[in-house]
Amino acid sequence: MPDHAPFTAPAPRRVPGRPFDGLPPGTVRVVQITDTHLYADPAGALLGMPTLQSLDAVLDLVKAEALPADVALATGDLVHDGSAAGYRLLTDRLCALGCPTLALPGNHDDPTLLAEVLAAPPVQRVREAHFGAWQLLLLDSTVPGSDGGLLPASELEWLDTALGAGSGHALVCLHHSPLPTGSDWLDTMALANADDFFAVLDRRPRVRGILFGHIHQTLETERNGVRILGSPSTCVQFAKVRPRFGIDPRPPGYRWLGLLPDGAIRSGVRRVAGTVGPLELDSSGY
Repeated sequence: MPDHAPFTAPAPRRVPGRPFDGLPPGTVRVVQITDTHLYADPAGALLGMPTLQSLDAVLDLVKAEALPADVALATGDLVHDGSAAGYRLLTDRLCALGCPTLALPGNHDDPTLLAEVLAAPPVQRVREAHFGAWQLLLLDSTVPGSDGGLLPASELEWLDTALGAGSGHALVCLHHSPLPTGSDWLDTMALANADDFFAVLDRRPRVRGILFGHIHQTLETERNGVRILGSPSTCVQFAKVRPRFGIDPRPPGYRWLGLLPDGAIRSGVRRVAGTVGPLELDSSGY
C-alpha cells in the first residue's frame, strides 16, 4: 500500500475572470511556477504530497485559464533529489505550456545539472530575456551546501551592468526571499545580503518588480515603488508567521503576472480546487 493517497483535483473549468482578461495591448503575460520539488521517481512525494501529480494539477489549471502566455518562469527548487531524470520530467511537463519557460536554481537544485538539462528551448536556464517593453533578469542566489541564499559580488555586478545596459522596465527574479516573512525558521534561510541587493536596485529606477519562490506561501508588498512578490509552491505550502516549521493545508497553486507597457504590474495567485492527503502535518521539516 502506498503511504499517501493520490493527489486528486477536479477537471479544471474555464470560468469568468481569467487572469489576463481585460489587460491592455502590449501586456506581457507571465506564469510563475515555483518549488516543484520533483524526483527521479515520478511517484516521489514530499511530506506526503506526490509532487509530480500536484504539478500536473497546477499545470492543468494554467492550461485551462492562463494560456496563451508569453513566458513561464520556474523560480527554483525544481528538483528535490538533484537528479537529471527529475529535470527531464519537469521539461516534459513545461513544454506542454506552448510558451518559453525560463528557469533559475534554488537551494535544492544542482545549478550545473539544471543548466545542462535545461539547455535548449522551450525550457531553458537563462539569465536575461526581453519581452515587449520588459527586461527579465534571472539571478542565482544559491549557496553550495546551504538552504540560505546569497548574491555574490559577481552576481550583483552582473545585475547592475545588465540593468544599466537595458531599456524599458525590469523584473528581477531569484529564488530566495529578500524580505523577512515573519516566520523565524524560514527567515534564517532568506537572502543574507539583501541590503546589497537593494542597493543595486535603488540605483536603477527601471526595476518595477521582484519575483521569488522558496517561501511556499504568498507574500505581496512594495518597497520604494517596486512590487515584491513571493509565491506558493506547486506542492506543499508552509504555514505563515510561525516560529517553527509548519505546513499549511491549502492546495498548490501558481502566480500570474501581467507586465503592462507603462511599467505597472498586475498579479494574483490561483490555486487548484482539489484534495491533498494525507499531508504530514506534524512534520518538523525536511
